[in-house]
Amino acid sequence: MANDQTSQTNDQVSRANDQSDQAIESYLIDMNGVLVQDEQLLPGAEEFIAWLRATGRRFVVLTSDSVYTQRDLAARLARSGLDIPAEAIWTSAVATAQFLAQQRPEGTAYTLGEAGLTAALHEVGYILSERDPDYVVLGETRAYSLERLTLAIRLIAGGARFIATNPEPTGLSQQGLQPGTGAVAALISRATGIEPYIVGKPNPFMMRSALRAIGAHSASTVLIGDRMDTDIVAGIEAGMQTILVLSGVDQRETLDRFPYMPSRVVNSVADLVDTADPASDPASGTSRRRRRARKTDQDHSQP
Repeated sequence: MANDQTSQTNDQVSRANDQSDQAIESYLIDMNGVLVQDEQLLPGAEEFIAWLRATGRRFVVLTSDSVYTQRDLAARLARSGLDIPAEAIWTSAVATAQFLAQQRPEGTAYTLGEAGLTAALHEVGYILSERDPDYVVLGETRAYSLERLTLAIRLIAGGARFIATNPEPTGLSQQGLQPGTGAVAALISRATGIEPYIVGKPNPFMMRSALRAIGAHSASTVLIGDRMDTDIVAGIEAGMQTILVLSGVDQRETLDRFPYMPSRVVNSVADLVDTADPASDPASGTSRRRRRARKTDQDHSQP
């Protein structure tokens, strides 16, 4: 039964992919659940990044994490054994800063967040202020306090615009679950009656800002993620092909719950590396079709 379900799912995503098969030039790759999990490399991560570099594909590593700066995350990945430069990492904090810089250049913000968020805002010329700010910007933090939450509520009630970096309701610490940005945003919304504008996934703005950062186009880009409700839907809405890896949150048996499908489903990024064919295209599995075609030709040529 499991094999039948796997075959059926692969057939569905293959049909969807065959309709949009084209040369892929760049990749947007979710970090957690795709490349690493709890700072441990997942199968095929190092090989896949090496393949991207060897074949000249552009790529960006995406994360909803707004706690750490790009340099911090590059260092953490290096300790895990993955060499990714800081400029190839795109966080929800960076996307949020880019959005605010477009909407209100050199504005002011009151933040609930860590260095990743404040550094990104400073980088685009924002001033952090508790007095009549243009925005209240909520990101992940390990140090929510009633005093700071109260001030955020009062500022929003007084007219500040409410922005959140991502919608995740929970986060993980070494001690276990902790409130995520989405949960704290819900608290503030309940108190003010105002919902935040969320810049990070699944908002396609984050995808498009990452594409612009590497000069890529959605039509020739694939998004790889482990969550249907954030990664895959964001990729679809941004006009990209999508690959769901089963090394993170969503599993094959949960796919039927969603009204949309990825272009392809694989167990991990290890399945995207075809060392026997350097010209292969992991997004569509063109190397496998090419080998099947060669085998058919060989079979037909046999006496």
